[in-house]
Amino acid sequence: MKSDSVVDVQHEPETPDMIARPVPGPPPSPTAAIDAALERLDGLDDVPLPEHVARFDAAHVALTDALSSIDKG
Repeated sequence: MKSDSVVDVQHEPETPDMIARPVPGPPPSPTAAIDAALERLDGLDDVPLPEHVARFDAAHVALTDALSSIDKG
């Protein structure tokens, strides 16, 4: 059965304070995020083996995010 109803969606207009603007200055360096990701792997020898995967996954995600931010700057 075909419906002939039309939904009227109204959007509020964007105001100047709602528009995202770039932060002045150079883009943030991913170095701190990379260092933090690598620090999560410190002491891995003292962590039970089943927890290693979660640590490596978290480091991988953090490194991927940090390294992909380089191209956006």
